[in-house]
Amino acid sequence: MADLSVDFAGIRSPNPFWLASAPPTNSGYQVMRAFEAGWGGAVWKTLGDPIVNVSSRFGALTVAGQRMVGLNNIELITDRPLEDNLREIREVKRAFPDRAVVASLMMEPKRERWHELVKRVQEAGVDGFELNFGCPHGMSERGMGAAVGQVPDLVAQNTEWVAEVAEIPVIVKLTPNITDIRQTARAAVQGGANAVSMINTINSLIGVDLDTWHPIPHVDGKGAHGGYCGPAVKPIALNMVAECARDPLVPVPISGIGGVATWRDAVEFLLMGATNVQVCTAVMHHGFRVVEDMVDGLNRYLDARNMNSVVELVGQSVSCFTDWKHLNLEYKVVAQINQDLCIHCNKCYIACEDAAHQCIHPVEQNGIAQWVVDESECVGCNLCAMVCPVEGCITMADISTGSTAPS
Repeated sequence: MADLSVDFAGIRSPNPFWLASAPPTNSGYQVMRAFEAGWGGAVWKTLGDPIVNVSSRFGALTVAGQRMVGLNNIELITDRPLEDNLREIREVKRAFPDRAVVASLMMEPKRERWHELVKRVQEAGVDGFELNFGCPHGMSERGMGAAVGQVPDLVAQNTEWVAEVAEIPVIVKLTPNITDIRQTARAAVQGGANAVSMINTINSLIGVDLDTWHPIPHVDGKGAHGGYCGPAVKPIALNMVAECARDPLVPVPISGIGGVATWRDAVEFLLMGATNVQVCTAVMHHGFRVVEDMVDGLNRYLDARNMNSVVELVGQSVSCFTDWKHLNLEYKVVAQINQDLCIHCNKCYIACEDAAHQCIHPVEQNGIAQWVVDESECVGCNLCAMVCPVEGCITMADISTGSTAPS
């Protein structure tokens, strides 16, 4: 079996699967249960000044019967006393010395306050800090979280304050609620960050109750924007990881966060430049034991490719990610329909006729209508292959070589 251990900015863990700072890392009891299940590391739920959380807190997006495709929350940082958290961190590190325990921190933008918090938490024996510059609600209204993370100068300044007294690696967690995440990633590096993690949650309103007209979730009839996460945000997160991974001004390790639910998701983040991944929503949906499938799937994938270490995956696809202007305009793929697999549902025809380039036509053969692609009109948009309910029925072929191309 391949070696799954990773060294993330000097923080070692037996595998690249970490729990993100969130409800599943709110207590020592939870983190210990997670480590027993096989998680390689955990980022403790954000520590800072005590706050009071609201009830209710979560809302979910369900699509075509699939629950929690997206999750919205209006929960803030830990509402437990700092001393309780620090005591439990010490207990966890004694019980699991080989696992990564990183403390997520948030503090008002004052140098002396940051110094005080960092020194206290550092004494508990954590392996690193993750500065929460991403929380988009509640704390940002108090001048913290995304209020810092959206301003590169503040990112650099606050990071520098932490780096002045930190004796362990400093990770900066970035908000996606910004025009160009590379700007704040660069600022984190300028401030002395040893690594960056991304993405934090996205500003969102999950929905409105059509009976009461209340926002979802609501607190006594009132709602507020919250942070959006889960499988639905993965493409956004993956793009931001890739953009920073190919940016020469962000020469630090990246922890990939956002919609990681399976080992396949993790491999995509690793290929696009992440050294490890953090998971939250999948655990909230299915529990800590999802890591068993993640570890097993990753092991099998590496073995199938004769790879000795998971680190060999990191960044392998970054060179393939470029700007649109560099794409080959001479490359041409067309759709091909396997008539033996076709169930004549007409989905491909409807999609092409109404929303694409009208290149799928009915052709009668032996009294049976078959859908056939006019390759001279096909632009290779992939829409028909995406809407087809039969796996492998519609493929995209490179007409210059005749080989099947990925859709």
